[in-house]
Amino acid sequence: MIRITELSLPWGYPTENRTQDALRRAILQRLKIEASDLVGFTVFKRSHDARRKDREIAFVYIVDVQVRDEDQILAKHGNDRHIAVAPDTSFRPPPRAANHVDHQPIVVGFGPCGVFAALVLAQQGYRPIVLERGRDVRQRTQDTWGLWRKRILTTESNVQFGEGGAGLFSDGKLYSQIKDPRYLGRQVMREFVRAGAPPEIMYVSKPHIGTFRLTGVVAKLRNEIIELGGEIRFDSKVVDLVIEDGAMRGVLLDNGEFIASRHVVLALGHSSRDTFRMLEQRRVLMEPKPFSIGFRIEHPQSLIDRARLGRFAGHPAIGAADYKLVHHADNGRSVYSFCMCPGGTVVAATSETQRVVTNGMSQYSRNELNANAGIVVGIDPAKDFPGGPLAGIALQERLESLAFELGGNDYSAPAQLVGDFIAGQPSISLGAVTPSYKPGIKLTDLAPLLPDYAIEAMREALPVFGRQIRGFDRDDAVLTAIESRTSSPLRITRDVATLQSLNVRGLYPGGEGAGYAGGILSAGVDGIKLAEAIAASISGQAMPRALA
Repeated sequence: MIRITELSLPWGYPTENRTQDALRRAILQRLKIEASDLVGFTVFKRSHDARRKDREIAFVYIVDVQVRDEDQILAKHGNDRHIAVAPDTSFRPPPRAANHVDHQPIVVGFGPCGVFAALVLAQQGYRPIVLERGRDVRQRTQDTWGLWRKRILTTESNVQFGEGGAGLFSDGKLYSQIKDPRYLGRQVMREFVRAGAPPEIMYVSKPHIGTFRLTGVVAKLRNEIIELGGEIRFDSKVVDLVIEDGAMRGVLLDNGEFIASRHVVLALGHSSRDTFRMLEQRRVLMEPKPFSIGFRIEHPQSLIDRARLGRFAGHPAIGAADYKLVHHADNGRSVYSFCMCPGGTVVAATSETQRVVTNGMSQYSRNELNANAGIVVGIDPAKDFPGGPLAGIALQERLESLAFELGGNDYSAPAQLVGDFIAGQPSISLGAVTPSYKPGIKLTDLAPLLPDYAIEAMREALPVFGRQIRGFDRDDAVLTAIESRTSSPLRITRDVATLQSLNVRGLYPGGEGAGYAGGILSAGVDGIKLAEAIAASISGQAMPRALA
């Protein structure tokens, strides 16, 4: 198989058949071969180039091509860096289970990491038991709307807890900056497509599914796990680990039930604070890690489209524009955009009473009025929250409780206009930008919510961002607080070879909550790795190369 990169086509092929024909002609021309020499091709990646506003949009492709006389063609183009052997992106599943497994592996948590750990284990015959403290997607959606519409919080079923994990109520982004030499991310997307996700996520440059579509995909993956012999228990909260002689023996549920297992995946979300506290009591090794805090910012999506795309704003070939911003402030702090949601909404994301947390969400269509993103400041445990592994959690809790108070003690979120925030004065009325946060916002002064260094850095960064994206610092853009759960504030340390806890054999921490992922795709990849590690441990076979 030959891979061709940087293969450009101008916009103008609106149907699939016409695009395929144009690609076929471009491949023949690029490789200088006859049509009879081309066996077939697939699109590996497609992006768009709209940088030149005076030119038409171009699609840029990476294609994998099957040809006759491959060696001869590669030799002919030996000096062309855009023509080479295609890498092997196939997935090699771990060893299958024997006819009998003494103890079924347990997967704690059913977010992306837990879903893919359980799925791979089930596909290979290990019959995993999944324990999820929250509820299935249908009931979880109803519970989540209870907070958004009626200010009623269900502490075990919300944006953070339940089937699909925190990523379920997000933009459904499926791209990541992790190193992925084995292309496990493509296996995650293959499974999503097989479960009903749009096929184009396999090749578009920034794939996403959106919340409503993702709920159906997750439900289908759950049904497959069950059909393959796995067991999934909702409303099943793990409250203790049973450890003997430094090794796992099972878990204890909040109803008093003990479930034995020598292999336990901890696929916790970053909001499983009570579980983290239990782990500290059990002396499972953990360490604090950096994370970020800040606010959500909202603009009209049309403003972002015009600033980013010029005359191509609203072009159906591109859709809603996104952005990625970073500024290194004079006080040494980094301010950056986080989890940008084109055409989306700001949502209430707390999992604890009398606290306010925000997050961003988009549907697959990305056709809501506003764009939103976190504008956050990086913080470090060594200088910003010294203490043990739970020090970051204590900081988050304090800020979220203060946000609840500033919002009026009814789950409304405190908010401020950008112009007032920069000027250091409270907001008293909205401008043209209508905030999307439900159940509602209360205008105030956000400065007391964050440490002085963070406020100083953000006030410096916003005008800089306004020079990069015209209108970004417009006076009536809305800041909504607080964005505090950007990532886990701790890491459950694990061995790089076996992926087990450093001091508890048979305990496999992974995913975002354990500090090893930062989104749906990377968490799914980590889940696959954990399944491979457990299969290798049970079967006694060697681990895959580059597992960690």
